[in-house]
Amino acid sequence: MPLFLLTVALISLSGVMMPGPVLAATIAKSGGSKFAGSYIALGHGLVEFPLMFAIYFGLYNFFQNNLIKITLGLVGGVVLIYMGKGIFNLKKEAEITIKDNNTSTSTLTGAITSMLNPYFILWWVTVGTALIMRSALFGLLGLILFGVVHWLCDFIWYSSVSYGVYRSGEIWGKKVQIVLLGISSLLLIGFGTWFIISSFKWIT
Repeated sequence: MPLFLLTVALISLSGVMMPGPVLAATIAKSGGSKFAGSYIALGHGLVEFPLMFAIYFGLYNFFQNNLIKITLGLVGGVVLIYMGKGIFNLKKEAEITIKDNNTSTSTLTGAITSMLNPYFILWWVTVGTALIMRSALFGLLGLILFGVVHWLCDFIWYSSVSYGVYRSGEIWGKKVQIVLLGISSLLLIGFGTWFIISSFKWIT
């Protein structure tokens, strides 16, 4: 089992470190709190753990349904564009942005950017499912340990990013935070547009 859990950690880190909506949201939220990434990871986990158990107990085919993929792509794309536009508008008022960018909504943001990301679901029904089936060899305990190790990778990464963004604001000032907010805004809008366009490939 230790070797399996090490494999889980390496694969999980390679996935979580790839740019995506959750990372963009973490950057946006971290201007006001160095703990924003931890709260976002918590919201991410609130979506991720039920999904793990759903796949483990046989709901794999549900997530393979093209209608589900199309719906996630369209709804997720619209929501991400809306979030990105909101961050961009707030960017114009740096004082308000930094004050309002606290951890009170970070958990919800982590959940939304995960739940409405069709490629998050795709990862789980491909790579994630393979790991879950492997964990099943160790019983329910194997699944639980797999879930904990995977989520800890998310938690460590997003917490580290959040702390780094927050510290950069302290060291370099608000201009850096405004630039980072602008980047995260464009990333969210870009991912949202990509999700909408990509959802059409599931139409048969």
